[in-house]
Amino acid sequence: MSDSDIEVLRRRFRRFAFPMTAAFLAWYLLYVLLSAYARDLMGVRVFGNVNVALLLGIGQFASTFGIAAWYAAYARRRLDPLADRLRTAADHRTAGAADTGPAGATSGAGASDSAGEATR
Repeated sequence: MSDSDIEVLRRRFRRFAFPMTAAFLAWYLLYVLLSAYARDLMGVRVFGNVNVALLLGIGQFASTFGIAAWYAAYARRRLDPLADRLRTAADHRTAGAADTGPAGATSGAGASDSAGEATR
């Protein structure tokens, strides 16, 4: 595990999260502003009792779920493999530190922790 791996993970996350957050907030602000200042446009009936406002409102929900699905796929492809590698390296580092306790004592099965309880 290196600091550069952590920075790569953070950069990859930010590369997706920040632009997507800005885009969604802009889309939401557009919806709010149209609702407040373009009432005539929002009231236009598209078909039956369905108007532009209702379609854009449903679009807000659809885009939320779409972004969540897109992020899940992005994370699975670009973030999870690196995070797994970092976790494995941290686990190995932690396991190595736990195997040699104070004064070179080893902690294995049946050893006790500071509270006197058996550790796994």
